[in-house]
Amino acid sequence: MNNIINQHPCFHKAAARWFGRIHLPVAPDCNIRCRYCTRIYDCANENRPGVTSKLLTPGEAVRWVKQVVEKDRRILVTGIAGPGDPLANRAAVKTLELVHRSFPHLIKCISTNGLLLAEELPRLQAAGVRAVTVTVNAVSPHAGKEIYKFISYRDRIYRGEEGAELLWRKQKEGILAAVRMGMVVKINSVLIPGVNDSHLYNVALAVKEAGAHVMNVIPLIPQGDFAGLQEPSPEAVHLLRRGLAPVIRQIEHCRRCRADAAGMLV
Repeated sequence: MNNIINQHPCFHKAAARWFGRIHLPVAPDCNIRCRYCTRIYDCANENRPGVTSKLLTPGEAVRWVKQVVEKDRRILVTGIAGPGDPLANRAAVKTLELVHRSFPHLIKCISTNGLLLAEELPRLQAAGVRAVTVTVNAVSPHAGKEIYKFISYRDRIYRGEEGAELLWRKQKEGILAAVRMGMVVKINSVLIPGVNDSHLYNVALAVKEAGAHVMNVIPLIPQGDFAGLQEPSPEAVHLLRRGLAPVIRQIEHCRRCRADAAGMLV
C-alpha cells in the first residue's frame, strides 16, 4: 500500500516529481447532478475536471496508453476520471481490463462519486485497480442538499436530503469496502464558500473513520449553479487544509486535472 502512495503522483507530492499519469476520457455519462459542474464546452487552455477534447473508445484508450508510455517511461499511473462518472459507464471498467492486460505494471486508478463503488469493486479489483478517489463534498443531508440537484440510482431519482443521505451512505459503504480490499483511497472535496466550507471538518472526520488515507480540498471553480460565487483564495484553501491536516493527511499539489490529462504534474 505504501508503494502505491509513494508512486502515485496524485496521492503524494514527492511522487509527482518522478512519476506521471494518463487519464482516459472514456466515461461521458454521470448518475448525479452536482450544482458546481458543467461539461458543455472545452478550451484547450482550460485545466479543470470534467473537460476533454475527445472521447475515446476502450480500444483507442489502450492505443493511447501505449503511445504515451513508449514516449515517456515516467508514466506509471493510468486512470479514469471522467468526463462523467466512470462507474456510470460500462466502457470504463472494460477499458481498465484491457489496459491491465497490456500494461500490468501500471498502477490503475479510478475517480468516482462513489454511488456505485461498493457494487463495482470486485470488477475493479479484477481489472487491476489499486487506488480509488471518491469525491465527498458533504456527509450530512442538510449540507448535501445544497450541492446536489439529484441522485440517479437504480432507475429512480432522489432529490434534496433524501438524495444526499443516499449518496453519503453509498460513498461510505464503498470506501469501507475498498479499504478492506487493500486499495488506497483518496478523498476529493470541493470547497464551496458559504455552502460546505464550515462542514468540511466533519467530512474529514467521517472519511478518516471510514479508512480513507488522504484528502484533497479542491477550491470551487465558479460555474453552473454556483457561477455567482467567488473562488476561494489560495490563502483560504491553505488555512482550511492546515486545519484538517491533524485529522487526515492533506494534498497540496493538486492541479485540478482534465479528464484527458497526460504527463507529469510538476
